[in-house]
Amino acid sequence: MKLFERLWTVVTHVLDIATLSTFSHDGALQTPLFENPQGNFDRPRGPIFKPPGGRPEGDGSNFVCDYSSMTGWRSCSTPDDRGCWLTNGKRGKFDISTDYEAVAPTGILRRYALTVTNGSINADGLEFPFAKMFNASYPGPWLQACWGDVVEITVTNRLPFNGTSIHWHGIRQNQTMHMDGVNGITQCPIAPEDTFVYKWNTTQYGSTWYHSHYSLQYADGMVGPITIHGPSSFPFDEAAKTPLLMTDWGHNSAFDAIYTGLENPSILLNGRGNVTRFSGVPAKLPIPQPYTIIFEKRRYPRPKRYLLRLINTSFDTTFVFSIDNHNLTVMGADFVPIHSYSNTSVLIGIGQRYHVVVEANPIANGSQPIPPDGNFWMRTYVAQCANTANFPKGYELSGILRYDSSSTAMPTSTPWNDMSLACSDETYSSLQPILKWRVGSPSNGNTGEEHDVVLNPTAQPFPLARFSLDLPSSSTFNPLRIDYSDPTFLQLNNTGRWPSQWVIVPEDYKSTDWVGSRASRIVLRFVHPNQSAGKIHLHGHDFAVLQQTEGQSFDIAKLNLKLDNPPRRDVVLLPRNGFVIIAFKTDNPGSWLLHCHIARHASEGLAMQILERRADANSIWPFDNSPAIARARRLCVKWNEWHSDCRNFWPGGQAGCERNVFQDDSGI
Repeated sequence: MKLFERLWTVVTHVLDIATLSTFSHDGALQTPLFENPQGNFDRPRGPIFKPPGGRPEGDGSNFVCDYSSMTGWRSCSTPDDRGCWLTNGKRGKFDISTDYEAVAPTGILRRYALTVTNGSINADGLEFPFAKMFNASYPGPWLQACWGDVVEITVTNRLPFNGTSIHWHGIRQNQTMHMDGVNGITQCPIAPEDTFVYKWNTTQYGSTWYHSHYSLQYADGMVGPITIHGPSSFPFDEAAKTPLLMTDWGHNSAFDAIYTGLENPSILLNGRGNVTRFSGVPAKLPIPQPYTIIFEKRRYPRPKRYLLRLINTSFDTTFVFSIDNHNLTVMGADFVPIHSYSNTSVLIGIGQRYHVVVEANPIANGSQPIPPDGNFWMRTYVAQCANTANFPKGYELSGILRYDSSSTAMPTSTPWNDMSLACSDETYSSLQPILKWRVGSPSNGNTGEEHDVVLNPTAQPFPLARFSLDLPSSSTFNPLRIDYSDPTFLQLNNTGRWPSQWVIVPEDYKSTDWVGSRASRIVLRFVHPNQSAGKIHLHGHDFAVLQQTEGQSFDIAKLNLKLDNPPRRDVVLLPRNGFVIIAFKTDNPGSWLLHCHIARHASEGLAMQILERRADANSIWPFDNSPAIARARRLCVKWNEWHSDCRNFWPGGQAGCERNVFQDDSGI
């Protein structure tokens, strides 16, 4: 049965944009990229400043952007003009209109350390004893950098029964495929008690998250926020605390939930929820106070404007976020600055991010009066991608906005009227990028390549296999399943056939082409209206969304593609009973995962690898003469040593051998 009748790939022409980059750490070890060899620091230095989106107080509030090597430049961001970032009268400026795929400022090296451990979390009044966390916290530490920095993160795995790999969601990874953090594709897993160092450039700016890409592991708690400070398309005064991570939550491990569903589910906002409110289950532990932000009530010279960074890190759920009596001005989608627009809510699919500005000026709206105590609910609704008919009233109450920091009262505010919970991305025409792209004619013919998304719950080439991406002529069911011990990165010199279950789609075009370098158009069509919309994420690229249509069958003769500055991002919703067409440039050699970001669907095989310019990738990382290859091989040696002893498998000892199952899913 075909859930998506076609997945059609076309390579198109577009301007060739080369990406230049630099590198980044938090706190103690902030290092300029270029040191003074004579140790003479009396010469003029470039600007060092607290970024406008930095935390006003608390952990991380001492963070600064450091462009000390950029002599003659100065910060130019102001509360009324956040579009300017750095300026130099003689050399121009870095601002919201700068082609960030071509140039970036010169920042510093920032180093972070993350240790992965097991633990227990009380996020909502019930213990979750199966947690896997970064630095013993949930969410994990907030990683900050500034546009043009280089970020280096040392990850140590202290999990007794799991490998891991860490993906830096949405990070461009231009010419750094080996840092993408996808086990079985860019590396072997990090074995227990082993360490791996990731290092990547901040060519973009905005907010995202990092998470495990080892099977379903991230849904057990292995997530954390990332902010790359830079310009914004709409003015604001300060940020409202740290990024807001929203997620569904259960009390059984995700490794079990994929079989049985989440037990006693709830919704968390930055690690806090209320299981009784969502599931009606009595709490056995104290229910944490709702996540709270404080706004300053100010009338002169105008109300303050606050930046909120919204990130959906869910296992299975698309959310609609709103704040009672407050509009949201949307100014960024994923890592793409857009022309701002206002709405009462924003829909956020799994993996998607939005930067929004909220004015500290409540709005009375008919039956929605302004409560006198100045307390307002933040609401996180489950979008109608799932059946919400039996959810209890008030399940969506997830956080509080207060104007009086001393107040402890629960809000009495009421929700916006007629707010849509439809399972649809933000309005297509609203997502207008500041930096324009023009997508040209196809490089690989008029029809390109076609792939079908197939649902087959009975074939089971591995226990959890349900989905595949197959060619129309294929007579086999071929869901993606990676080999932990043999990542694609170590096979870039392969000129022959690839293992079928790696689902590798070669795209060997020029760096001036689309797809895999000029524009790959991929069309996915739902043919079953009762199925949930998919959330498609492509690694290593932003892509242009050429058409996104709901409730209409796919017909190549009736397409209406937007080629002049279409919306772009790195996660898109596939409309229910419709289709989406995306285009991306083949300017980034390597193998890039394209997958559904509904965790269960990815685990069940709904993914493929786009092998972009393999020969160029092999030239960058020659098998016998590349330090990156050598590090990857060392990681695989440690992994294979650990994996060769079944007593290391969960639950450990002889029981691990008797269980006789190690990888029951796709591995991603």
